[in-house]
Amino acid sequence: MKLPKTIFVSIAIFSILVVPALSLAETTVDTDIPDVVVGGSLVPCGHPNPNQNNEITNPCSFKDAITMINTITNFILYKMAIPICAIMFAYSGFLMVSSGGSSESLGRAKKIFTSTVMGLAFVAGAWLIVKTVITTLGYDATWIGF
Repeated sequence: MKLPKTIFVSIAIFSILVVPALSLAETTVDTDIPDVVVGGSLVPCGHPNPNQNNEITNPCSFKDAITMINTITNFILYKMAIPICAIMFAYSGFLMVSSGGSSESLGRAKKIFTSTVMGLAFVAGAWLIVKTVITTLGYDATWIGF
């Protein structure tokens, strides 16, 4: 009976973190300055311009698809993985401090800490692989973030 509760909690936390990101796909066009999209967008192109009879003035290209992949990977790394790891590090530290000399609690805290480090290394490695593939495909690498 413990497994369904764990799955439900995982899905709830994932939904809370990801659903707001889906709203970034919607953008508005500034009515004072034509052809200017206001706000951050998941898809940076192909938006209809209300000033020109909803005609699409900036069609999508390969560069825009790569920009979208970059936006998604940066969101996952910076807005999801790092805060979750910080919370898990704090939680394992709290368990370690409050273990009261219990070897079972101390072992659990160490296991959580080790799993968090391995998860962060996995996410950073995946991010590096995606960035390498995108750069190899010919996208300008000045946006890597360092």
